Amino acid sequence: MSTMNLLQKPTRHLFFTGKGGVGKTSLSCATAIALADQGLKILLVSTDPASNLDEMLGVTLGSDPTPVPGVSGLSAMNIDPEAAAEDYRLRVLSQMGPEATDKDRATVREQLSGACTTEIAAFDEFVGLLADDNPLFDHIIFDTAPTGHTLRLLSLPKAWTGFLEANERGASCLGPHSGLKMQEDRFRTALECLGDPARTTIVLVTRAERGAIREAARTAGELSELGLSNQMLAVNGCFIPSDPNDPVASAFAAEQAKALAELPPALSLLPRDEVALKAFDMVGLTALRGLLSETAISPAVDPTNDAFESLDLPRLSTLVDEIAASGKGLVMVMGKGGVGKTTVAAAVAVGLAARGHTVHLTTTDPAAHLSFVVGAAAMPGLTVDRIDPEAETARYIDKIMSTKGRDLDDAGQALLREDLASPCTEEVAVFHAFSRVVGEARSNFVVIDTAPTGHTLLLLDATGAYHRQMTRHMDDNAPGRMVTPLMRLQDPAFTRVLLVTLPETTPVSEASALQDDLRRAGIAPYGWVVNKSMAITGTRDPLLRARIRGEKAQIERVKRDCASRVYGLDFRPIAPVGLEELKEIAEEE
Repeated sequence: MSTMNLLQKPTRHLFFTGKGGVGKTSLSCATAIALADQGLKILLVSTDPASNLDEMLGVTLGSDPTPVPGVSGLSAMNIDPEAAAEDYRLRVLSQMGPEATDKDRATVREQLSGACTTEIAAFDEFVGLLADDNPLFDHIIFDTAPTGHTLRLLSLPKAWTGFLEANERGASCLGPHSGLKMQEDRFRTALECLGDPARTTIVLVTRAERGAIREAARTAGELSELGLSNQMLAVNGCFIPSDPNDPVASAFAAEQAKALAELPPALSLLPRDEVALKAFDMVGLTALRGLLSETAISPAVDPTNDAFESLDLPRLSTLVDEIAASGKGLVMVMGKGGVGKTTVAAAVAVGLAARGHTVHLTTTDPAAHLSFVVGAAAMPGLTVDRIDPEAETARYIDKIMSTKGRDLDDAGQALLREDLASPCTEEVAVFHAFSRVVGEARSNFVVIDTAPTGHTLLLLDATGAYHRQMTRHMDDNAPGRMVTPLMRLQDPAFTRVLLVTLPETTPVSEASALQDDLRRAGIAPYGWVVNKSMAITGTRDPLLRARIRGEKAQIERVKRDCASRVYGLDFRPIAPVGLEELKEIAEEE
């Protein structure tokens, strides 16, 4: 029997959350498999719009529970936002009376094509799982999206409960409430379940790194404010060097030890599991069963083999020079959570400013790590801020009330303000802010550090919905008079999209899937950045060298199958912070 807290008397619901890239999916899968191997019936659910459960478990998943071959008692599913949204649209359309014309139905369908509908429909599926006491499963394990997206998801029961209590008209920006199949008691049930320590545990996943720990502590506080106080900490990727004289391995281990020694009180008082760094990628049942194993697995690496030559990848300085040559434009940095998007975006922005350009560096990530990475120091030509959902929502509401609400009487203004109290308003407000920032790139450089993949896809959905709505109403006799944000993103002379990945199987696969999604939307990525490569560090530690073998195969995969422009960044035991360190990366040859 394992001594890990994760596997000791688990509650019915386990939520794995944390900063992107810390190993939420790996740990949730490994926990699900371990519990199923004990003879329990387990349902593993991904709430991440960019789920990669399929690849990790080796089975094609849909929106219904699917048995996982090789693990008796385990079923898995993805909450598919698009499928859930279409199901919701059909429910709303079915409520329209026989007098509704085809044009009426087309109008309603168009109104329900935005990101608000996608989010709330996926949330409806999530609520159904919380409220369901299905005897087929002993435990339901949720593999969630990176923190910002998950905090939004877990706050929705409270937000929608309050909205429904205040809104007595039975309608919202999403149409009739009955179309949601979510009456007030469903929200209340979800709230009670999430806050009940006998039924729900929040597993805060982190790595022994300053940034990941800082976000885990912030998440712990915000979830406690929502009433989700039954929390535990899982520290993934803990490394113990086998050769104390190896400088790379020693520096890596020392930085981890320092980070754990300085855990903030919000985390240090929680029950804690530490999961060892493994020599292999977490893909497939054998690897996932090995993740929580307390038996050490020695990597088969010949320590005398020095065939770890330098990788033939241009550095970030080459990329910055190429971007700078255009003189202005939009740079969007995208990828799976935890791959280093913020570091790359900040380094590109600092590099452009150092070359004499005016640069606006901002982020759409609700977790907002940008200010920490850049630091407080000022740099000529560089402006750093964030798209703050709360501030943008307040600005948007004020704008609507001063325009559409200006000529309404008191009752009309009250109804309009009631509609604007919907949680969907935040998504609309953030999109408007994003559009405003994109427009700035007509005269200067704008670098956007985007949210992790799933959250960014929802933002792009909103961009596409707005484009369809605007072009539908355009004057056919006046083409070219309007340029939508999507049209700017599709223009390679205006926008350069950079996909950031780690040299590991799952991040590369997810970046490739994101690239496919972008291309379907008519957006062609400019290039890829492979971050945190250990291949040229010269380490002789057997475990790290075993990981290098895997990463070199993934780098060749990127160069062969994914991109014609690939740039590389070396692994650093301590993540770069501050203008000087970022400038060093941007100028490294």
